[in-house]
Amino acid sequence: MTIADERASTPEASPARTPRVVKKPPLTRAQTTLRGVVLAIGALAFLFPFYYMVIGSLQTKPDPTVAGAFPHPSNLTVENYAAIDSRIGLLSGLLNSGIFTVGVLACTLVFGVLVGYALAVLQWRGRGVTFALALLVQVVPFQLLIIPLYVLIARNYGLSDNYLGMILPFAINSTAVIIFRQYFLQLPKELFEAARIDGTGEFRLLWNIALPLVRPALVTALLLTFIGPWNEFLWPFLITKEASMQPLAVSLANYISNVAATAANPFGATLAGAVVLAAPVVLLFIVFQRYFISTDVGSSVKG
Repeated sequence: MTIADERASTPEASPARTPRVVKKPPLTRAQTTLRGVVLAIGALAFLFPFYYMVIGSLQTKPDPTVAGAFPHPSNLTVENYAAIDSRIGLLSGLLNSGIFTVGVLACTLVFGVLVGYALAVLQWRGRGVTFALALLVQVVPFQLLIIPLYVLIARNYGLSDNYLGMILPFAINSTAVIIFRQYFLQLPKELFEAARIDGTGEFRLLWNIALPLVRPALVTALLLTFIGPWNEFLWPFLITKEASMQPLAVSLANYISNVAATAANPFGATLAGAVVLAAPVVLLFIVFQRYFISTDVGSSVKG
């Protein structure tokens, strides 16, 4: 046997075996039907409370039985919306909730992007300690801070019955900071190094290079932050005493506790207010739900 034959017979000379890809067999018709039935039942169970809330807000006379979920058309009306609007003012409550929420979102995005970028990209002393503090804030209940915040904002700053007083405690969101930091860490460092060599400043680098690549993080932080201030009750209830300044969640709670007992149909009026409060949140998630799927950042910088 020659040396060439020995080399050919060795394992190193043999071609590498390609791993076998085991394909899952396609689902049968019965399995597909069963999966569709299970998903349909889950969807109905999830959507039924929203459906019942809308139907209950349109009923002339409340019907708490199972048959109330499918009322007769003669028992449907929009008078409940007019009744609660005459008591608390749905449009003014929506306006106050919108101003409060938009202010919180603006502060969250601006400070979240700046702090997240500094923690992920910039090199400075104390960066690790700052990130540890951001994580520590997550375990501190907001209820523990309400009294000192109220003394500081209402008494020292005099910002009670003021939009700024409602917004300040939520201006910096540690969850948004962590989200932006994790997204910025996924970006290739070569992009930043090449831009700095070309003389690009940090703010221009952040605006022109980093932000377009972390667009899913912007929408994710916006959606996650939107729910908090829109449904927030305790802090606006403490900081606002004038009914004209209260968000819709606070106005609706005051209506349930003080006015609903004297209404002709308190059940329907309360559900009408709940529909108005929930509608913007539901619409927002329907429009932006696809942005919850994070895109592959690496594919966007190749080529």
